[in-house]
Amino acid sequence: MRKRASLDRVHLALRHKEMSRRDFLKAAGAGVGAAAVSSLLTACGANGADAAPPALERDAPSYMLPTPGGAWTPPPGSQVGRIPTGLGPLLRIDDVGEFEFDAGEVTTLRPDIFQPGHFSVFDVLTHLAHRGDIDLDYHFDEAMDTHVVDSINGGGDWWYRALYSGGWYESNVFRMDMYPYKDGTHIRMYKEEREGRIADIYRTFREEVTRLEQNGGQVVLPEVIIQNPVRRELVFRDVVVTAHDVRSDVFQPGVVTALDVLLGLAAKGDLARLKLTWYERIGTADPVDSYWVEQIDGDEAYSSCGFVYETGPQQFRGFQGSHIHIPSDVRAIVSPEYAFWFWICL
Repeated sequence: MRKRASLDRVHLALRHKEMSRRDFLKAAGAGVGAAAVSSLLTACGANGADAAPPALERDAPSYMLPTPGGAWTPPPGSQVGRIPTGLGPLLRIDDVGEFEFDAGEVTTLRPDIFQPGHFSVFDVLTHLAHRGDIDLDYHFDEAMDTHVVDSINGGGDWWYRALYSGGWYESNVFRMDMYPYKDGTHIRMYKEEREGRIADIYRTFREEVTRLEQNGGQVVLPEVIIQNPVRRELVFRDVVVTAHDVRSDVFQPGVVTALDVLLGLAAKGDLARLKLTWYERIGTADPVDSYWVEQIDGDEAYSSCGFVYETGPQQFRGFQGSHIHIPSDVRAIVSPEYAFWFWICL
């Protein structure tokens, strides 16, 4: 169902968006450091250094959808993300220690999700256990469709945070074994002290799996909202989402992503146009290796204005945990309660 409505919730403090990177990177020459650019546009923080934007990003390839042939995905194999290799930067476990690791030695416990060579931040943790660095107890919970950490060195109540190249740690409520690892990713395991926080996260995981089962295995989002620059909305209810396999280099066929929400709406005729741009790196953030949504219908990102998104449980909207800096094309979803694309200007 489609309707327009006014929005009573807008997140104004966002530092990360999907917008025209070419235009915004030009701001680096007008006083905005490239590191700051990377902090705003990727899952990154900034060190304030001034630098010219890399030529690679000025030539970032864009794809207008639908294609002349009517397809709503870039040509198959157009872009391929790099496989993690070499010495990983750091996994920190509070009150236990800091550990380096060789990404080339890590294998995934979710071959149903990841292609060979790709893996999650959870797989790094289990790699340390297999190496003998920590005593890790965990199990796979089918009712939540995720692995659960029971204890590390005998202690419980563990949760995690992660950051990509150049970034900062952020609160999240995302399945750890679906969080894609890229070179330069830092991981922190910490004791969650907020009473009931982990129980609430796990409850939302179970609700997603229940929703998936009730819909016969189809991913159905109860609510999808797209807000344009003047805060008018397209609101969709009970949106069926299928895999378009845009990132078949990272994910197994059939894995549904946040980007598939938009691609599905477009394929059904609910959206008229999309523009995706591929970035290998942005400023000091390297690798990025993802598509960014730079246009929805007639609204195209420019200067310091563009679209951002979030998806997850309503209880954890925004910076409570649903708004995290995993690009939409590599954010696998199970059956989230909502998805929200909206426009901001810095």
